[in-house]
Amino acid sequence: MLDSASTFSYNVHTSGSGSARLERTVRVREVGGSNPLSPTASPHENLHGGFFFFAMPIRTAAQTLIHQLHIHGVGAVFCVPGESYIHVLDALYEHHESIRLISARQEGGAAYMAEAYGKLTGRPGICFVTRGPGASNASIGVHTAWQDSTPMILFIGQAPRSHLDRDAFQEIDYRRMFGPMAKWVTQIDDARRVPEYLAHAFQLAVSGRPGPVVLALPEDMQSERHDVPDARPYQRLRAYPSPDDMRTLHQNLSRAERPLMIIGGSGWALDGVADIRAFAAANALPTVAAFRSQDLIDNHSPHYIGFTGVGVNPKLAQRLKESDLILAVGTRLDHMTTGGYTYLDVPRPHQTLIHVHADPDELGWVYQADLFINATPSEFATAARALPPVDGKRWAGWAESGRTEYLKYLEPTPMPGPINIGEIVSYLHERLPADSIITNGAGNYTAWVHRFYEFSIPRTQLAPISGAMGYGVPAAIAAKVVHPERIVVSFAGDGCFLMNGQELATAVHYGLNIIFIVVNNNMYGTIRMHQERNYPGHVHGTSLTNPDFAAYARAFGAYGEVVERTEDFGDAFERALQANRPALLELRVDPEAITPNTTLSAMRDEALAKQHL
Repeated sequence: MLDSASTFSYNVHTSGSGSARLERTVRVREVGGSNPLSPTASPHENLHGGFFFFAMPIRTAAQTLIHQLHIHGVGAVFCVPGESYIHVLDALYEHHESIRLISARQEGGAAYMAEAYGKLTGRPGICFVTRGPGASNASIGVHTAWQDSTPMILFIGQAPRSHLDRDAFQEIDYRRMFGPMAKWVTQIDDARRVPEYLAHAFQLAVSGRPGPVVLALPEDMQSERHDVPDARPYQRLRAYPSPDDMRTLHQNLSRAERPLMIIGGSGWALDGVADIRAFAAANALPTVAAFRSQDLIDNHSPHYIGFTGVGVNPKLAQRLKESDLILAVGTRLDHMTTGGYTYLDVPRPHQTLIHVHADPDELGWVYQADLFINATPSEFATAARALPPVDGKRWAGWAESGRTEYLKYLEPTPMPGPINIGEIVSYLHERLPADSIITNGAGNYTAWVHRFYEFSIPRTQLAPISGAMGYGVPAAIAAKVVHPERIVVSFAGDGCFLMNGQELATAVHYGLNIIFIVVNNNMYGTIRMHQERNYPGHVHGTSLTNPDFAAYARAFGAYGEVVERTEDFGDAFERALQANRPALLELRVDPEAITPNTTLSAMRDEALAKQHL
C-alpha cells in the first residue's frame, strides 16, 4: 500500500463532443489520508480499491492567478485596465463577488492605492497595470512601497513572449527597470508555475523588511490552459529576539539616565502595538514616533514626547542628541527620522544604540549599534513587555520635561491671513472619532497636520515616508475601501493635490465619501521655502495658477466649498460630512504662511542678512 502521505499522478481521457477528448491529470490519495489537493479539485466519480481519484480543473493561467489571489486572502485589487492583461480582467470578473476591483484614472494613483492598502492592512496591496507607459506611471507607487517598507505586489501585462527582445510595442525589461526598488522582479513565462511564483511573491512581500514585488505577465502566457495544483495561503515569517538579547537590553536600560525609545516602520501587528505601549508605560520610558509613525503610540500617553521628521519640535531634536540611550524599534533610522543623520553620529553614535529590526540587512547599514536585535517589531514588543520593569526614577524629570515640551508644541501658532491651519487641524482632532483615518502627501502643509493632530489608534495615519507628492488622495480611496464605516480625511497642498486630483472621479464612481482638504497658497511651497533660504528673492518655477478647487470637485459630482476664514471651517466641515458624497474643502491660505513657525518674508530677510555678514 501507499504511504498515507503519498500521492501519484497519471493521465486519463474523458469523452468530449465529437471525437475531441479532454486530457486531465488525476491524482491519487489513499483513503484515510488528508486530501492533498486544493479546494478546487473535484472528486472523480469512481472509487477503486480504497483510493479516491481527483481531477484537477483545467484553467487558463489568468484564472489560476486570480484564484491564487483568493487563496492568499486578497479582498481588493487596484488597477487601470489594459489590453495586455485582458485575460486577467476576465478572470477577475469571475471572482467579482469576493475580490473587489477598483479601477483608477492613472496608474500612479492605482499604485498608491495598493501601497496604502498594504500600509493599512499589513497584507500585500495588489495592483495591475498595463505594459510600458502603465508600468512607468506605476513606478512611483513601487518606489514609495520600497522606501516605506510596505508589502505590495505589482502585476504588469507584458508583450507576448514571441515578441520580446525586439523592442516590441511598449516592451520593457522590468527586471532592469524595477530591480533597484523592489524585493523581487521577475516574469512568469511558464503558466504551470503561476501558483509557485505567487506564493513566493506574497511570502517575500510581507517577510523581513516588507516591500514591493513586481511580476510581469506575458499576454500569451495568460491564456494558456493547464491543470496545476494551487498553493497554500502564504505564511508570514517572524524573527524573535533571543533571551540573551533581552537580558542585554534590560541591563543597558537599567544603567541609562536619559533614555528615549523611537518606534516606527512597518510590520506591526495590533497586539504588538499594544505590547510596546505597555512596555513604555511599565518603564515610564519617553517615547518618540519615527517619521509618519505617530499612530503607533497613543499621543495622549504621558510617555509620548513627540515625532521626528517634517515639523519636528526643535527641542525634541536637541533632546535626541542629548540622550544617553536610544532604543529604536522597527524604524530603519532613515534620513527623515534622524534629521538628515544628525541626531546620531555616523557610523558610531555617541548614544548607546539598541536597534531592533526584522531584516538583518538593515542592521548596521548606517549605524553601528551597541546591540543589534534581529526581530520583527511585534515579536520584540511581546518579549519586551515580559521583562521586569526598570526603575525609571532616574529619568522621571527627563521624561516629564519632554512631555511638557510636546504639550506646549501642540498650541496653534499665529499665522498671517484669515486662515490658521493649526487651529483647523486642532479642531479636527477634537471633532473626529479616534478611529478616523488621516492621509496626506508631501509639502509644507504637512507640518501642520503632523504637529497639531493627535493620533491614538494604530493604522489611522497614512502618509509617505518617501516624501512622494500626490499620495493623499489615492491613499484616502484605499482607506475608505478597507474601512467604509470610518471617516477618512485627506490633506493635500495645491501642488500635491493636482498630481492625483483626477482620482476624485474614482471616489465618486465607487461612492467613497471622503473629505478632501486642499491647502491652496498658489505655489510649490516647500521648494519656494528652499529658494528663499538659499537664493532669497530668486523666485523661479514655483508659482502656480490654480483652478477653483471647489468648482473642480463639483464638476466630478462631489461636494465642493471654499473656506476663507478659520471661523467658517467648522460649519463647512459639517456640511461636507452631511453631503453623503465625496466632498472637497478648499482652504485659501496666505502664501506668507510657509511654516507654523515663520513667514516667507522673515525667512527671506534672515537669508539676506546672512549674505551681508
